[in-house]
Amino acid sequence: MAVEEELITPTVAEEEDLIVTLMPAAAAKIQALLAERNLAEHGLRVFVAGGGCSGMQYGMAIEKEPGEFDSIIESQGVHIYVDPTSMMYLTGATVDYVDNLMGGGFRIDNPNAVSTCGCGHSFRTTGSAGASSGGCGH
Repeated sequence: MAVEEELITPTVAEEEDLIVTLMPAAAAKIQALLAERNLAEHGLRVFVAGGGCSGMQYGMAIEKEPGEFDSIIESQGVHIYVDPTSMMYLTGATVDYVDNLMGGGFRIDNPNAVSTCGCGHSFRTTGSAGASSGGCGH
């Protein structure tokens, strides 16, 4: 009797089940960056890492392909890769791009954050300990 090998494939989220949603301005900026660098087949990795003045910080990177256990999200025509650990903190988050007199940059609005640093790049969730260092490093 032949045993079929079970292939592990990344999960592709449906539009109504998005873990992370790109706002139109963020999607346009990412698409422009990918085109400018000739990386049309790449996607955006959105992740959470320990650190920052509030205990956890956001990160983003351009990557060619998802990791083995990543969820793949399609939002505004951009592939977003989220690892399982980051998914616990990013469910329902939106990524926007803001360009104003103070400069431009990506901003993550995370409904799971109970407090954020003034810089907006680090956050704390319920049950996570905040960093004791105080001020913002930005």
